Amino acid sequence: MGSRRRPSHKAAQAFRPEPRRRRSPGLAEDAVLGLLLASPQPLPLEAVVEGLGLASSQRKILRPLLDSLCRQGRVVCQPGNLYAAGTIPDVFEATLAVHPRGFGFAAVIGTPPKEAGGKDIFIPPGSLGHALHGDRVLVRMTAHGRDRAEGIVLRVLARKLSRLVGLFVAAKRGGMVVPEDERYPFHVVVPPAETQGAAGGQVVVAEIVTFVEGGNPEGRVVEVLGDPNDLKVQTEIVIRKFELPHLFDEAVAAQVAAFDSAVAIGSDRLDLRDIPHVTIDGEDARDFDDAVAVVRNGSGYRLYVSIADVSHYVTPGSPVDEEAYRRGTSVYFPTMVVPMLPERLSNDLCSLVPHQDRYTFSAILEFDADGRRTGASFARSIIQSRHRLTYTKVKAMLVDQDQALRQEYQDVVEDLAVMGELAARLEQRRMARGSIGFEIPEAKIIVGENNTVRGIVRLERNMAHKLIEEFMLAANEAVAETIATKQLDGLYRIHEEPDPLKVAEFSEFALSMGLMLPPNGGAPQWFGQVLALVAGTPKEYIVSNLLLRAMKQARYSAKNVGHFGLAARFYTHFTSPIRRYPDLMVHRTLAAFLTGKKNVGGRPGTATEVAGDFLSQRERVSVDAEREVVERLSVHYMADKVGEEFEAVVSGVSSYGLYVDLLTVFVSGAVSLADLGSDGYEVDEKQHRLFGQYSGLAIQMGDLVRVKLLAADRQRRRLNFGLVALHPESRQ
Repeated sequence: MGSRRRPSHKAAQAFRPEPRRRRSPGLAEDAVLGLLLASPQPLPLEAVVEGLGLASSQRKILRPLLDSLCRQGRVVCQPGNLYAAGTIPDVFEATLAVHPRGFGFAAVIGTPPKEAGGKDIFIPPGSLGHALHGDRVLVRMTAHGRDRAEGIVLRVLARKLSRLVGLFVAAKRGGMVVPEDERYPFHVVVPPAETQGAAGGQVVVAEIVTFVEGGNPEGRVVEVLGDPNDLKVQTEIVIRKFELPHLFDEAVAAQVAAFDSAVAIGSDRLDLRDIPHVTIDGEDARDFDDAVAVVRNGSGYRLYVSIADVSHYVTPGSPVDEEAYRRGTSVYFPTMVVPMLPERLSNDLCSLVPHQDRYTFSAILEFDADGRRTGASFARSIIQSRHRLTYTKVKAMLVDQDQALRQEYQDVVEDLAVMGELAARLEQRRMARGSIGFEIPEAKIIVGENNTVRGIVRLERNMAHKLIEEFMLAANEAVAETIATKQLDGLYRIHEEPDPLKVAEFSEFALSMGLMLPPNGGAPQWFGQVLALVAGTPKEYIVSNLLLRAMKQARYSAKNVGHFGLAARFYTHFTSPIRRYPDLMVHRTLAAFLTGKKNVGGRPGTATEVAGDFLSQRERVSVDAEREVVERLSVHYMADKVGEEFEAVVSGVSSYGLYVDLLTVFVSGAVSLADLGSDGYEVDEKQHRLFGQYSGLAIQMGDLVRVKLLAADRQRRRLNFGLVALHPESRQ
């Protein structure tokens, strides 16, 4: 949870405005310019006085300032004592992101200024005015250096914040809500009639009714979430904080209820029910939208990747479609899922359960004996899955030769062996072309009885995971190539080349570690070669993490530039339309093409590039929300382990201190400089290390250490460790 500042006994009282401080001349000018820039029409003197919150007696002070600004051309003085903004350089409309420590960054809306160097404008402490995190603001750029431009907020154009999650603090008369997000430096004052019966210490959702500049806003409680120590409440906090749509309205419910559950073969469907499809997922999978089958085709293979045909039910512009687009993706939490589609679709009509006919969209791919694709076709189809298999079972049958399981699934066990052959050949070819083989560990939170975290472990991947991954990649590439070569209006999943400066910084650091790097730095093959240099050594962790940081984020786009990480000329997302809207768009594009319609996008009425930008943003929100829930539950799990020692690896270095990842428990935390002792550590962020001025001891990213848990701060979602020992052999 975010920081909950301890309120004083006076904090629960109604807000008393602070005495207005005399403005400096610069700030007064900025306030005037901000007001005029924000106004769509010229303002009379009285409106300027009112807009600045000045007393009428201060008109005499304001008038000379306006006259001076008019002479400078920064304000236009019009007949009738009207004033409008004149020529004001370096003023931009932006979205503000505020840091809890009181500074912020302004992301310019539209074309960013060249002077900013492509970066957001830094707003130092004291220059935010009354702007809050997320607000749309006017910013004046005041300086631009080599690294980043600085600016000041002139005026708030629109408040982003209308509701927030916080801890309710009861008082004799009403109470207050302390924001859960520490980027909001105020309390929401709640009158007695607007508490909704919330008890002190409960988490609530508050709606802000009135903003008070320079003071605490007034509001009301609109929802009581409950005990902050409850894991489900922690998840609900994140849902509200990230504004995830989590309820389906009546129009959506009515449309879903009316769907016909019958599955019938028509002239537009290919009957693939005789093909031995199976689904392979995790034991706790919540939807089954992809099924696969492989049959031998002479000396080669024919791969069927059949995906639930969501587009059969979700038509463009319908209530379900609009809601699915708004969500963009399903969001998966350890305690629940916020689905993109209603349960009747995701868990019933579009779930490829065994022994039930289901509408699907199939990619039928031909490969030669070496795994080279020789043909591809696509069709809307009907399948019937033979079995609901798991990664664990498939691995047990193919690798461990579990005879009991092989007997239980004897009708498909030979088919699974053929799948394993093809998947191995596909992986070999993909890696040979330069696909980067990152093995990024993921945390799996095991939720036990009584709503508790039973453990946090590393999510294991076996050959069955890789089998399904190779088949999904193959289908996605084939579909993307068809969209590109047929010049269809489609959405690609692109991954652009990394920033050469970041690659150069990594190379400089790697050379300082003694790595003999291969030439041609920055190509996909080069990344793979670097990873191969450190595979199985203590340096593997640090190198993998730093290489990943040098990469750009993958995103959705209507323009195909290929996928750098996969070394693929064509790539898209086709295989998960239950949980990703971009896949549904690709299905629609492909379906239109099969019926002779070439230039039909996947979302009629919305430009494909616009949809790609929006859906990329929704994906990032989903990832951030999922990551925050993991952080919250991790702190809850570790709360009773204060004082215990753990083996860890240094995962980062900053001016704050060290960041560590535990090896036995899959959680992360920090060791502050203050807890490292009195060695006067200097921070070398470029070399990712700390250097003790007196002892000469160096601690570097990738070092193995032993740490002791000092505190588990649930409010700030932080685990604080102390350093017990450094294992210098970790660098060998």
